[in-house]
Amino acid sequence: MSKKSWHIDRRTFLRGLGVTCMLPYLEGMAMTTVSRFTEPLTPKRLCFLYFPNGVGLPPEDSIYHKEWSWFPKVEGNKYKLTKSLSPLSPHRSDMSILGGLSHPFSRNVLGHMAGDSFLTGGDLRGVYKNSISVDQLAAMELSKYTRFPSLTLSTDGGVGYKSRTSTLSFNSSGKPIPSEHRLREIFERYFSPNGNSTTKERRKSINQGKKIVDLVLEDSRSLKNRLGSNDKDKIEEYLSSLNEIEKQLNRNEKWLEVPMKDFDSSLINLDLDPTTAPKDYVRSMLDIIVLGFQTDATRVISYMMAREDGMGFGDNFPKIALGLKGHHTISHDKTTGHWAEWGRLDRWYAEQFSYFIDKMKKTKDIHGSLLDNTLILYGSSQSTNHNARNCPLILAGGSNFDVKHGVFKKFDEKDERLSNLFVSMLNKIDIKTESFSDSTRKLSTSIL
Repeated sequence: MSKKSWHIDRRTFLRGLGVTCMLPYLEGMAMTTVSRFTEPLTPKRLCFLYFPNGVGLPPEDSIYHKEWSWFPKVEGNKYKLTKSLSPLSPHRSDMSILGGLSHPFSRNVLGHMAGDSFLTGGDLRGVYKNSISVDQLAAMELSKYTRFPSLTLSTDGGVGYKSRTSTLSFNSSGKPIPSEHRLREIFERYFSPNGNSTTKERRKSINQGKKIVDLVLEDSRSLKNRLGSNDKDKIEEYLSSLNEIEKQLNRNEKWLEVPMKDFDSSLINLDLDPTTAPKDYVRSMLDIIVLGFQTDATRVISYMMAREDGMGFGDNFPKIALGLKGHHTISHDKTTGHWAEWGRLDRWYAEQFSYFIDKMKKTKDIHGSLLDNTLILYGSSQSTNHNARNCPLILAGGSNFDVKHGVFKKFDEKDERLSNLFVSMLNKIDIKTESFSDSTRKLSTSIL
């Protein structure tokens, strides 16, 4: 077949995208001097941790209810943790358990699909149309203080596909932001940029990246006018990705002269495989999150610990770690003892969350404990049996933001929705907004 005048050699795309994506994120800061921006005295951060398939909620007449129900039985500060959340006992004063919240648009879709809208509140009924996620809205505001707007992490990487994403983060157009999952690549990209190369070498690398992006952008825009509607949509997404790369290259240049804060990463194992060592892998990812906050590389991080619907590495976590069935199989199992199996898995995830809280609490900077200056939301998009209501949620940290923890609070879904919580969280980190997604107001609670 003859080559048309509007054909672009595929290698041009691969070369441009490959080089720019693989370019190391170089040292430097978004401000070349402290006075360039009016920075808050204390950094305020957001973190989102997600697990799939909901939690075990045995019926009240079940013999497993008392021991293995994820939610406590009594509201207020007198609640008792069941075995499912028992690893979190040391952190009662630093967390609050929240029930009853969900996204109205998601209540009538399959719970797995609700994972796509966990941080967006988007309307995925009928025609799939997502919206910006709360972490990315926060990143738009907080990125002026940091090297990177946000870190988007998962155990599987990439974006997955519509209704079964492998990312929690969506941009302002509602498009999924690819997540990263290879520990060593994440570390080298964000915390060991360009090894020991000189500032001159790093600047040269940045300029080369800019030239490549400009070249591919020019060719892609020219090509766009000659394509059909479907291909135009694909090119538009591609152009959007290139624009983000270009923005980050410009950020790298601004930060070039300022070194990263000192840190010790010697205890982080970067060569772990989630298919053989799930606990160690998840904990190393959590260690990287702590490192991201400790160095102030970013103030917004999301981590999808596993994907929905039995997909991805995380579905085998219970098999490898606990000798159980797959996660998705457990969530559908109707045998007599499945509630105890599900409870053991819930406890396993709670152990990892407890590890993270403890690490955040013990890691300090000049402003104090990282935990005290970070709001963390841990949870799932569904309760049990893939019902996208009554999301199991734990809010932790943020004591320096006047967050008052130590309770279990159950909300009425007729009066409150998950996006109301997001509004309150945004306000607590000084992002002034009265609404997010389908919110009706701030969450009516004394916790926030």
